Amino acid sequence: MADKAFKLEIVTPRKVVYNGDVVSFSAPGTMGGFQVLFNHAPLLSEIGVGEVKIQDPQGNDLRYATSGGFVDVKQNHVVLLAETAEHSTEIDKARAEASKDRAQKRIAEHKEECDVARAQASLSRALNRLKVARNV
Repeated sequence: MADKAFKLEIVTPRKVVYNGDVVSFSAPGTMGGFQVLFNHAPLLSEIGVGEVKIQDPQGNDLRYATSGGFVDVKQNHVVLLAETAEHSTEIDKARAEASKDRAQKRIAEHKEECDVARAQASLSRALNRLKVARNV
């Protein structure tokens, strides 16, 4: 399977999250999820809140919670520029649960000074982080 590997970089504003060879890359595109395999056609796509899944040449599955960004695919090289990307084992479940609870409370109270769209986006990110953390 290593002969069907391609280069993947996952980069956030804070750090390089992943830099190595993979045989499969799946991302939550804003127009629907997609998968990239060896010799994929060139592609530029926006991604949303969701789960990025990769499989390395040894067959290990890695999962990341992401909150949006862009993917560039060309000549067996994929670059994901992500707002955030957290490996499933590094997600602080208690923090994500607290974030979920805060967002749900803000939405339920619906106070005039509350930005409901922002609270809903926060809730979406927290639920995604919890989902990815539980799928370890």
